[in-house]
Amino acid sequence: MSKGVKKIEIHNRKASFNYHIEERFEAGMELKGSEVKSIRSNSVNMGDGYCYMENGELFLRNVHISEWKQASYDAHEPMRDRKLLLNKRELAKIEARIKSKGYAVFPVRLFESDRGFFKLEIGLGQGKKTFDKREDLKEKDIQRDLDRTRY
Repeated sequence: MSKGVKKIEIHNRKASFNYHIEERFEAGMELKGSEVKSIRSNSVNMGDGYCYMENGELFLRNVHISEWKQASYDAHEPMRDRKLLLNKRELAKIEARIKSKGYAVFPVRLFESDRGFFKLEIGLGQGKKTFDKREDLKEKDIQRDLDRTRY
């Protein structure tokens, strides 16, 4: 890639707020051409996204990739399920964890790899309780106050 081209990186800020992320995986995605163009224009919302297993394959659901304005008759469905590409060992590990109580798989970050492919970093973890979320907010406020007083 040339020096002037900016790499795409979209974070799901809700993921770290709602879940204890225990393990992360890097997955490829099956995308249509108009979806790639929309991602390049930062038209992605993955706040409510999650992953599910079906027939030994992992799919992404509730991630909104807006329709590309210049797409012709072959425009994609914004909320369609997208297949995630992982190797068999990783899929088996994720499936075993999902079957145990309380584990979820969710998107953490969508980014462009060095080769120009879009990859999805997915997290495997358990949901946080309300008191955990409050504790995180307190720590964030304290850190912000400390940073403010340093300068």
